[in-house]
Formats: sequence, C-alpha cells, structure tokens
Amino acid sequence: MPGLTGRFSTMVKAKVSAALDRTEDPAETLDYSYEKQLELLQNVKSGIAEVVTSKKRLQMQEGSLREQAAKLEGQARQALSAGNEDLSRAALQRKQAIEDELGSLDQQVVELERQQDQLTDNEKKLQVKIEAFRTKKEVIKAQYSAADAQVQISEAATGVGEQMADVGLAMQRAMEKTENMKARADAVGELEQTGTFDDLTQLGAREDDLGRQLAQVTDASEVDAQLNKMKAELGSGATPQQLPPAGEKEAGS
Repeated sequence: MPGLTGRFSTMVKAKVSAALDRTEDPAETLDYSYEKQLELLQNVKSGIAEVVTSKKRLQMQEGSLREQAAKLEGQARQALSAGNEDLSRAALQRKQAIEDELGSLDQQVVELERQQDQLTDNEKKLQVKIEAFRTKKEVIKAQYSAADAQVQISEAATGVGEQMADVGLAMQRAMEKTENMKARADAVGELEQTGTFDDLTQLGAREDDLGRQLAQVTDASEVDAQLNKMKAELGSGATPQQLPPAGEKEAGS
C-alpha cells in the first residue's frame, strides 16, 4: 500500500520535525554553523598552503634542471672544441630534453599560481562572509535571548506558561481539597449535633435515635408515677420522714 506507507512516512517526519523544533536551541545551531564555516575556511587555507608547497617544489626542480642544462651546454662546447662532434651532439640532445621538461614544468607552475590566486581570492571572500555571519549570529542570539526572557516574564506575569500552568493546577487541586474537607467537617458536625453518630467509647450496646426517645418516655412515666404516689401519701395524712439539717451529725455518729 504505497499511499498508506507514504502517509506514515510523512507523519513520522512531521513528528520528528516538531520534536526537533521544540528541542532546538537557535544559539547552539548558529554557533555550530559558525564553527563549520571556520572549518571550511581552514580547509581553504590548507589548500592554499599545499598549492604553494607544490609550486615551490616545482620551482626548485626547475632550478636544478636549468643548472643541468647550462652544464650540458658547456660540456657540448668543450667536446666540440676538442673535435668530438658526436659527444657534443649527445650533450646538446640531453640539454634539449631538459629544456622540454622545463617547458612542461613552467606550465605546471603557471597553473599552480592560477590555483593559488583563485584560492586566495576565495579565502578573502569567505573570510568576509564568515565575519558578516558572526556579527549577524551574535545579533540574532541577543535578540533570541531577549525575546525568550520577555516570553518567560510575560508567561510568569499572566500565568500562561507551562510551569505557571502546573502551579495553577496544583493550586486549584489544593483549593478543591480544602473545600471538600470543609464540607466534610461541616457534615460531620451536623450529624454529630443531631445524634446520628454514637459515642464509640461507650460500653455496652449502642442505641439508635428511636431507642433514646423511648427511654426518655419511660423515664418521664416513672417520674410521673413517683410524683402521684407522693401526692397520695400527703393526701392521706402521712408525714414524710424529715431529713436532718445540713451540717448536723446524726446521733451516735
């Protein structure tokens, strides 16, 4: 399924790109680009040094060959003066071969000089570009730092930042827990006042609200019965037993 594969590949690339955008630091990226340009400049300088070294080597070889050519010419003259024309001819032939080689070396030296001039010109242009990039890089880094600081300050002031959002959520949870605890405390207090909760420290069987009401009715009935009995005794002329006044001791005590 080429279509599905293509969509999946695009989605993965988009996810990776978004992740890189979140983690990428523009200052680090600019510094890295600047370092790569410096490496390129150093490579150009190394290339120039190699070209100059090769040119100097060829020039030294040319000097040696010219000395040989001059020496061969002198030997050819001496041989010809001595009447040895064949030896003179051989010396001149060798001298001609050296001069041909010198002509090839001259062309190579000229080519190396052209490369040297081109590389030197490229080095100067690259140096200017790198210096301009460095200046622009520092400006962008300063602008990014200022903008980042402004964003952090604004987010902290308005509470829209990620960290402030976490703080806000934590505060909201704390407020909700506090409200829930207050409501629970009020509910427990209200239930305690109505007698819904029994005292867990009391021994014996616990009574519910209905039992307590029945007990109160029974107690009231007993009090009424004792009161009626006392009234009946008073009505029949019975004298109630007098209690000794407070503070007096009983006889014999």
